[in-house]
Amino acid sequence: MYSIMWLIICIVLVIIEVVTLNLTTIWFAIGGFVAYLTGFVGAGFWGQFFVFVVVSLIMLFFTRPVAKKYLNKGRVKTNAESLVGQIAQTTSCLNNREGFGSAVINGQEWSAISSDDKVIIQEGVDVEILEVRGVKLVVREAAPHWKPTENK
Repeated sequence: MYSIMWLIICIVLVIIEVVTLNLTTIWFAIGGFVAYLTGFVGAGFWGQFFVFVVVSLIMLFFTRPVAKKYLNKGRVKTNAESLVGQIAQTTSCLNNREGFGSAVINGQEWSAISSDDKVIIQEGVDVEILEVRGVKLVVREAAPHWKPTENK
């Protein structure tokens, strides 16, 4: 009787996983399937429940990070996420205490703030984008790039 319950739980969790594709319920579906199999060797409800919990937690904590690493390998950053690490140029002074500042990247002007509240970044300075918070770029002054001098 309990074995059928675990099989139903397993099927429901697999359906949820197929719909969401977030690697959230597959680990528990595997635990439910193993609990279903333990019913055939004579384990009672509490034995099956114990196997369900242990297998689910092992799958969740030990295999999920590996699976996420390989499944997200080819993920392409989109929208604002793709701006992180790029260089923008300030179009006005960035002053966090005064609450103003802007920068332009790819022809679009963004509100911008310095990553350090104590640092004021002047207009026309190249800045590196560290993150995007809502509609504001969080930036720091970009390291100057070395340019070779010409010997004449």
